[in-house]
Amino acid sequence: MRRRELLVTVGAGLAMLALPIGGLARANHIKIDGNEPPAMPPNPAPASSQTIHADHITAQQIRADSIYAKRIDADHVQGQIHQSKDVKVGDTRGQIKAPEVTASVIYAEQISANTVVAQNVYVRDLRRR
Repeated sequence: MRRRELLVTVGAGLAMLALPIGGLARANHIKIDGNEPPAMPPNPAPASSQTIHADHITAQQIRADSIYAKRIDADHVQGQIHQSKDVKVGDTRGQIKAPEVTASVIYAEQISANTVVAQNVYVRDLRRR
């Protein structure tokens, strides 16, 4: 009886080793569809020492080291968010409409974008769409 159990155990062990280990857990046939933005590096790569002052910025993507805004409407906001009523943007003029806006520092009354990426985002009113 002991010998039979040993042979069954050894046979089962050899059968497990003979199976392709990686072949059972593959799922490369699964596709996820959606409108997810492409992966972005954790730190933006802004233009050198550029500062933008604007009343309203509308863009698909906004990237900066620091953003100061009274209001941000965005689908995705990435970075350290500092929400406060004491945010001051100073003198802002004009509107910017572009697919992508990149700067070192951005001061704006209002920002509308799909994605906002910055190391620090200082905002009074943040609305995620």
